[in-house]
Amino acid sequence: MKRRCAIYTRKSTEEGLEQTFNSLDAQREACAAYIMSQAHEGWELVDEHYDDGGWSGGNMVRPAVRQLLVDIAAGKVDVIVVYKVDRLTRSLADFARIVEALDKAGASFVSITQAFNTTTSMGRLTLNVLLSFAQFEREVTSERIRDKVAASKRKGMWMGGPVPLGYRLSDRRLFIEESDAETVRLIYRRYAEVRSIGLVADELAGVGVRSKVRNFKNGRSSGGVIFTPGSISQLLKNPLFAGKVKHRGELYEGEHDAIIDAALWEQVQSILQSNTCERQLGLRVRSPSLLKGLITDPDGRPMKPTFTTKGDRQHRYYLTRLKPGERRDSAWRVPAGDIERAVLDCVAKAVLTRMLVSDEPSSAAEAPERQLLKSTVPEQRQILLDHAVRVQLTSSELVVSIGSEAQDRVKLPARLLKKGSELKLVIQTDGTAPAAPDPVLLKLMAHARRAQEALLTGTPDPLVSDYSKAHLARLLKLSWLAPDIIAAITEGRQPPTLTGRRLLRAADVPLDWQEQRRFFGFN
Repeated sequence: MKRRCAIYTRKSTEEGLEQTFNSLDAQREACAAYIMSQAHEGWELVDEHYDDGGWSGGNMVRPAVRQLLVDIAAGKVDVIVVYKVDRLTRSLADFARIVEALDKAGASFVSITQAFNTTTSMGRLTLNVLLSFAQFEREVTSERIRDKVAASKRKGMWMGGPVPLGYRLSDRRLFIEESDAETVRLIYRRYAEVRSIGLVADELAGVGVRSKVRNFKNGRSSGGVIFTPGSISQLLKNPLFAGKVKHRGELYEGEHDAIIDAALWEQVQSILQSNTCERQLGLRVRSPSLLKGLITDPDGRPMKPTFTTKGDRQHRYYLTRLKPGERRDSAWRVPAGDIERAVLDCVAKAVLTRMLVSDEPSSAAEAPERQLLKSTVPEQRQILLDHAVRVQLTSSELVVSIGSEAQDRVKLPARLLKKGSELKLVIQTDGTAPAAPDPVLLKLMAHARRAQEALLTGTPDPLVSDYSKAHLARLLKLSWLAPDIIAAITEGRQPPTLTGRRLLRAADVPLDWQEQRRFFGFN
């Protein structure tokens, strides 16, 4: 019976792969000889090479092994031949998935230096035992490497990676390269003076300062580009330039010399921390948004604050932050005011409840509501951040989660309504939230009253005298509204569907007050 055999080879590092005859070639040669020795069993070698040079056996993120599994599923391979089991994988979980794929395709697995056969239960048991030791060896090796890195960093040794700007590498140690070090000093000095990463980036681009050019052994090069705000931020936060080595949040004195003196380093870190805090609280913007970075749309996408200006009024919204390529009509756009008021009310009640449960005095229990509703937006935002508040918008409700593990979760019914020319989200609270009268409706009520007085007294009113007769007639109809309807509008208790456009353009408004309540949705 013909058995198509595929040889799989792997080496964890790229060291030595450039040689004419390397480790992968040695593995392949030994496996090919074994396949030839089994020619009487119908074994023959396929032409395809499955080689993973420089890939770890701790996971399945390897191009050759993935292609091999695809070919097995397609029926192109009957036997996998490896030099040792750990060449294929060092993980028990991955090995179990490979065996499952082999069983499904009717294929098998052979290690030429270990007498294993996956077609028998005893062979699988032996393989599992061997792989357990292979995985144990891998984990012990990883722990040993981590301990070595930690011990080396505690001694101030630089443990590799791209050589930082301002340094050169010699005998595995960093030495200052003065030509580049001056660029680092310039960046630190200018940031300490202007306190803005964006301004520093613009200045560097203006004078033609570029990043360090790095040349690799394979002829590839990188760098030599303008500094971006992101790269400048990383440079300013790197303690290596202050002669330190960082490991797991701790700073150790490094073996290398510092480019930046300690005083300038501390000054820059203080400014960075202050700017981060101000940016989170919105202290630097003219109109800070309460829920920036805290609210997501029904599809789980973050929403960003935006606004439009009509006349002298600014209308604020939260808009879905679209990724490149996403359709614009998939974005959600909801007004900010109602959502922010509802969130503040939920958070105030949650904090109040916690205080009452903890038997705190009533005067202290009233503080959260006063503190939230009467404080400035940056102060309110600080409270939301302190309580780890997150807001999830859906098509039917607003979910407010409070606490790092969402210990408190409040769901408020909400619905999208057509108000004028756009969709708006109407949140149905329990009625205890502060009333928010509609300024458009209030203006119409005021003008309707002035129009009525002008008609009854015969005295022109400058507030309404410039209106057309048709518009004055519409205003007069509004002066006939029931007193309780006018009071509800004044207090902000009107139905969500009652907008200024609907009120002004409504035809055939009933004179009967009860009919008016039904007509405008008060019943």
